[in-house]
Amino acid sequence: MAVPSKLLQKLARRLFQQAPEQAQFIEALVRPQPLPSAILWSRPRPPQLPWSLLPPLPWQPAWVDRLEPGSQPGQHPLHDAGHVYCLDVSSVFAASVIAAITEPRPTVLDLCAAPGGKSLYAWLALQPQRLFCNEVIRKRGRILIANLKRCGAKEALVFNLDPEYFAQQLPQTMDLVLVDAPCSGQSLLAKGSKALGCFHPVTVNKNANRQKRILANAAQTVAPGGYLAYMTCTYSPEENEQVCDWLQQRFPQFQPVPVPHLQPYQSSLSEQPCYRLWPQSGLGAGAFTALFRNTAAAAPFPLAPQFIDHHGRGLR
Repeated sequence: MAVPSKLLQKLARRLFQQAPEQAQFIEALVRPQPLPSAILWSRPRPPQLPWSLLPPLPWQPAWVDRLEPGSQPGQHPLHDAGHVYCLDVSSVFAASVIAAITEPRPTVLDLCAAPGGKSLYAWLALQPQRLFCNEVIRKRGRILIANLKRCGAKEALVFNLDPEYFAQQLPQTMDLVLVDAPCSGQSLLAKGSKALGCFHPVTVNKNANRQKRILANAAQTVAPGGYLAYMTCTYSPEENEQVCDWLQQRFPQFQPVPVPHLQPYQSSLSEQPCYRLWPQSGLGAGAFTALFRNTAAAAPFPLAPQFIDHHGRGLR
């Protein structure tokens, strides 16, 4: 029988006030249960499906389906043919903050894009004129390119750059910037995977500092009136609510945007609109998400075509 570590127990006490909630959270991580999976339809859905579907959730777009646990859509010919992209239901939850954006967003940057699920989500949800997908790790960048090609997002531009380059070369140009930030990966435990050291303060603080650096650069690329979406797949407040608090202190022009369809998932750890999906819900491994808008009134800088041509790679 798995025994929770002292660090996990300590985290549970910080996240939940009631002992039963603490126990449910710990149970979901030390004895993970099969979770539903999700597929994103990048091409029209066929009239008959080879999988059993679960009822749609309020934050689930029409082009996403939830599948019964144990489904294996990645092994079906529809996957290889580029009709579907497989992702965790929690990823759908996190990306659904995009639905709060009602006006057109022609220029979108996914700053931490691999393996590509959030990029494809934004591509389908917003149909931007320009989709920039960045991945710092080159090996993961190749996976990103393969997924974008397979699913038909061939007009996307893929970059392999430090986020600082975007802040320096494309300041105040993006209508939406997605930051699915590298994190301690604590939700991997809810999937039955290992995440060694994920609760250790050194690991958590290292990731929080990296997240702040990425967000600082991301904020400088958002055009006035544009949006910044921040999300992780971990539970520590230092990597979630506290990072959002830091963003508002460092860049006060970024104001949190309420997302009505996620209101039932409002984080109890913050008074600002930000949202959590917990692993004990049985819906997914867990996620944190928040949406900010740049309220600054300065005029945006023009795009820099020479930078794009030199550093970006189109998929066509």
